[in-house]
Amino acid sequence: MTSLDASALPYADGDFYAFENLLQGEERDELLRIRAWLEENVRPVAVQHWVDATFPHELVQKVAELDVISSVRRKGRSNLFAGLVHAEFTRVDASFATFMGVHDGLFTGTIEALASEEQKAEWLPDIYSFRKIGAFGLTEPEDGSDVAGGITTTARRDGDDWVINGAKRWIGNATWSDWVVVFAKDEADGQVKAFLVDTAADGYSAEKIENKISLRTVQNAHITLKDVRVPESRRLAHCNSFKDVNKVLKVTRLAVAWQAVGVQKAAFDLARAYAVERKQFGRPIASFQMIQEQLVEMLGNVTASTAMMVRLSQLEDAGEAKDEQSALAKAYATARMRETVANGRSIFGGNGIVADYEIAKVFADAESIYTFEGTHEVNTLVAGRAVTGISAIV
Repeated sequence: MTSLDASALPYADGDFYAFENLLQGEERDELLRIRAWLEENVRPVAVQHWVDATFPHELVQKVAELDVISSVRRKGRSNLFAGLVHAEFTRVDASFATFMGVHDGLFTGTIEALASEEQKAEWLPDIYSFRKIGAFGLTEPEDGSDVAGGITTTARRDGDDWVINGAKRWIGNATWSDWVVVFAKDEADGQVKAFLVDTAADGYSAEKIENKISLRTVQNAHITLKDVRVPESRRLAHCNSFKDVNKVLKVTRLAVAWQAVGVQKAAFDLARAYAVERKQFGRPIASFQMIQEQLVEMLGNVTASTAMMVRLSQLEDAGEAKDEQSALAKAYATARMRETVANGRSIFGGNGIVADYEIAKVFADAESIYTFEGTHEVNTLVAGRAVTGISAIV
């Protein structure tokens, strides 16, 4: 009995129920173009950058020319297309997908949602073209899940400027970005405001967080702001409370749930290919019942997660998606993701703990996605509050 060529098998990308066929013709063609670009440009370098904890800066201008995620909003494409693009990026490399999610999602989405028309006209051309790279400064060293009420970074009006003091942590891209949107509490009224901070400003510093076991390619930073002066013209005009920040977080939570789909696809791709090629006892391990059971469990998880996200994307297109639906999707898809990557790593046996086989990277990267954009527990309680009418969040 000989090994099979995994690339010649049906269901090449784990799309067992043909969800991609729901895309319109142009969107389907575009997804295939993006898939090919990622396979050619990102996959060959992803593992080594992950091992070295370095970022592939040479790909930034190339991905700018690809013109993908923010173009969804500018070109009127569907949220389903946007979600499948997020999944596709993550399927190839969760770290590069996170870079895109920060710059072309959190950061760009904040400017689009909360800046004035004049500010958008001035800033967005450089942002869309990647001439200016952005970061999103919300989380703080002592405030993660409770950041809505616990922001300690402050902003004080001083003439035509604002003076910002505080610290932010886990800020992706911030060691090398040009701009960071910093959220700070206005000392005058206690409300959260947003500011476009130039990373070259006096008093701004960003220290890379070392020794991560997950998303190692992403350059997360601990930011310190000491009397950083920002002109009033760089205060985002439509951010006047944390409710305004939630407008951005609702959308980005969807993107992270789609990342969970992408990670599951990555694990399934790798595990299925390994199972049909790896021999033990003189036959491919794919011929063993327990391996097939694990693969089918993985496939069921990714299919169920995708189905939930397809429906949520349709609701988002109709303007009917609710915060609690996004929360449930993020909680559910990331829980299934953890199961899926564990099965995938198991199928690789001892080889599954070596980065060379890629599944180790996928397994570790899942932990970050499980945590950010609201932990599993917090998102569960947001959905629980919706169905009971009782808040269990302390």
